[in-house]
Amino acid sequence: MGDAIKESKTESDSNLSKGLSLDQVQASLLKYGPNKLPEAQLPGPLALFLRQFLSPFIYILLTAALVSFVLNQIANGVFIMAVLLLNAVIGTAQEYSAQKSAAALRNLVKGKAQVMREGIVQTVDAESLVPGDWVLLTSGDKVPADILLHQSQDLGADESMLTGESLAVDKTVNLAPCDDLPLSQRSGQCFAGTMITRGRAQGIVTATGLNTELGKIAHELSRDDISEPPLMIRIRRFTYQTAGAIIVAIFMLLGIMYIEGGYDTTGMALMAIGLAVSAIPEGLPAALTVALSIGMRRMAEKHVIIRRLVAVEALGSCTFICSDKTGTLTVNELTIRQLILPNGKIVHVTGEGVAPGGEVEHISDHHELDHDLITLCTTGVLANESYLDYAGDPWASNGDIVDVAFLVLAKKMGLSVSQLQGHHVQVDLIPYESENAYSGSFNHHPVDTHTNAIALHVKGSPEKILSMCNSMIINGERQPLNRSLVEQQYTQVASQGYRIIALAKRDASDVNAEQLTDLTFLGMVAMIDPVRPEAKSAVQKCRSGGIHVAMVTGDHPATAKAIALELGLCEPKDNVVTGEDIRQCPPREFDQLIAPCRVFARIEPQQKQAIVASFMKQGHFVAVTGDGVNDAPAMKQSHVGVAMGKRGTDVAKETAQLIITDDNFSSIVNGIEQGRIVYNNIRKVIALLIATGFSALLLFFLSVSAGLPMPLTAIQLLWLNLVANGLQDVALAFEPKEGGELSQLPRSPNEPIFEKHIIEHVLVIGGAMGLLAFGVFAWLNHMNFPIDESQNLTLLLMVLFGNIHALSARSETKSLFSMRPWANPFLIMAVPVAQLVHIGCMYVPGLNTVLGIQPVTLGEWGWLAIIALLLLCIEETHKYWLRRRQRA
Repeated sequence: MGDAIKESKTESDSNLSKGLSLDQVQASLLKYGPNKLPEAQLPGPLALFLRQFLSPFIYILLTAALVSFVLNQIANGVFIMAVLLLNAVIGTAQEYSAQKSAAALRNLVKGKAQVMREGIVQTVDAESLVPGDWVLLTSGDKVPADILLHQSQDLGADESMLTGESLAVDKTVNLAPCDDLPLSQRSGQCFAGTMITRGRAQGIVTATGLNTELGKIAHELSRDDISEPPLMIRIRRFTYQTAGAIIVAIFMLLGIMYIEGGYDTTGMALMAIGLAVSAIPEGLPAALTVALSIGMRRMAEKHVIIRRLVAVEALGSCTFICSDKTGTLTVNELTIRQLILPNGKIVHVTGEGVAPGGEVEHISDHHELDHDLITLCTTGVLANESYLDYAGDPWASNGDIVDVAFLVLAKKMGLSVSQLQGHHVQVDLIPYESENAYSGSFNHHPVDTHTNAIALHVKGSPEKILSMCNSMIINGERQPLNRSLVEQQYTQVASQGYRIIALAKRDASDVNAEQLTDLTFLGMVAMIDPVRPEAKSAVQKCRSGGIHVAMVTGDHPATAKAIALELGLCEPKDNVVTGEDIRQCPPREFDQLIAPCRVFARIEPQQKQAIVASFMKQGHFVAVTGDGVNDAPAMKQSHVGVAMGKRGTDVAKETAQLIITDDNFSSIVNGIEQGRIVYNNIRKVIALLIATGFSALLLFFLSVSAGLPMPLTAIQLLWLNLVANGLQDVALAFEPKEGGELSQLPRSPNEPIFEKHIIEHVLVIGGAMGLLAFGVFAWLNHMNFPIDESQNLTLLLMVLFGNIHALSARSETKSLFSMRPWANPFLIMAVPVAQLVHIGCMYVPGLNTVLGIQPVTLGEWGWLAIIALLLLCIEETHKYWLRRRQRA
């Protein structure tokens, strides 16, 4: 009988399939533990602290300390070591916090499993599975434990992660012992971590957690975490390139000092080391990790869970979203509103979603009509894989929303689902697969008390069902199928935004899944899945932000067009590209067909993948939403895969970089906004660090070129790096949105980290700090101030510059005076703390001597403050010109 259900014949099967009781589950959990593998041991605070010293930049500092001790400059060496320890403490705190945040977010997405417990199908956390649980598997599931199959139908599993076999493996019922066979030959078992690619099955859990085949090789699972995200690789490469350029500049400076003469060799060496540490942005990788971690946490608050850290930034780069319709742009609560019979009569149904209330109008007025409606509803109930419990309020359901809608319809018609299924015992099932666009069931059909016949019940898309039919039923009688009339009916109803499901049946002398011809058409149902209230505004936000949105669905073109018009995805005159259009399109014209279209209907999985590839070829950075096995190829093809958290299959979630926990399109848009915020904060951190380092280099170059002494000592350079950047760069990573992120055009994915706008900022602001500081130092020398006093005042000015610049760096274009002061409390606190630490050290005996700093007079404070405010004026003027340039 083809791929009919194969069942074990043991007497215990009927008892097993009822599942365990809750008491049995609790007892087994105590005995075997939760069904999960040990998580990789994260490094503790001590390990993180020691890791802070594994950096070339730290090696430079250690060298500086060693040189200081060798030259008997004990105070300098002790101070450098103190700076090292302080930097290590700050870095440890940053990494430990980011590590904890990432771990907490991973716990938000847990695997689910369908089990039979106490005779009821339930969806439970996979971690709660125990040996003896009766598990139901379906296409798209990730196998939650090692399972011995007791029922299977056309089951295929991807076991490549265990066996290396790239093709799906056929699975059948085989209860014979097979523990001594290789995994690839155990056809009667499914293994934890593998993926169901097709079919249905039921079986009993034989092993969980470490006792599974996957558990035996659990160490292999850590491989995914070894590679570093591409963004971090680019940042690290940028950091080293910058460091190389700075070191070259420092050697040039040493060459000038050597040629001019008059500089102490030891002082030059310490200056070079201090200047290198001050100019190199060694805090950038840690600050970026914090920025991405904050982005992950903020996205989680917006119902976006990040599976890969790089996706935080990648989502913000999107220029195109290929979205499915059901549950993403719509609410995913199908309600049958109309029953359309072959004779053209339409019966209306009231009520909303999966909830009590509602009725089928006129069902008791016409006996002939009653018969046809009951026949229609019976087929919808039998060709069904869902579950509905009427006991509570609201009703509890499990399964595909289309299937559930038919069970709700039966309740409204006064039919008993359990009686129908018990009266028409299922013999075989044709499960719904998206590429087939239909599902079916073979059931015993009692014709009279002496004879049992087999009936085939099928439901699916009108096009698919009509291709199987040659007759229709009217008033209980079979008549030749009027195909044009039926097509006219469903086209008219679908144009109103309804989803149409057609139903048919036939008597079958035997059970054969190939007998999908000569069916009798029973009619159609019109379902409505309302547009999410917030989806329309989310689409508009995408448009204003230069992000294109396309709907890619398997629904009827008229239904898709009606929903798209309501959302504002297209205009009435725009065409809908269908799967048939794509099949008939010559390959050379494919991109021209796809480029202008924003609504795709009746699309097959391979076609969706081709659509995504076409948009990528056009230069778009594409995100794809999906929930099923059929969406996985397109999600993998795209730059960013986005899976649905509620109704998404495990295959989709494993393929995706992000998971939307509420299946809502607006959450994707919120995620894009957060991604842009994260990238903007990364830019701000880079601009802050590079501009500060450039200003120090410029100050030394100008001073040496003018024949002046060194403007700062090596210790002062180290101290400047600590108080000007030590807290401020990390605090900038906490910067909230400025507003208008979604009104800006998306950046190019190929845009370098150090792009022209940051270069301009460094030259203008870093140049201004360096020039002003040089002017002050040169004037102090001209006025014959002692060198130590000149260095003291210059250092204080540079600290003031660094803190003013940190505050102004909160926005590239907005005036500092237009921003809410406490929007980023971390930065607002970090700046005065850093300044007060510097002032406090002026009055600490011993420490002030090491740093070469002393208290300054009120008059000196006054004119230094005026010069520092000049920097603020320069920054505000630069931002003003940037705003004018943007408006031009």
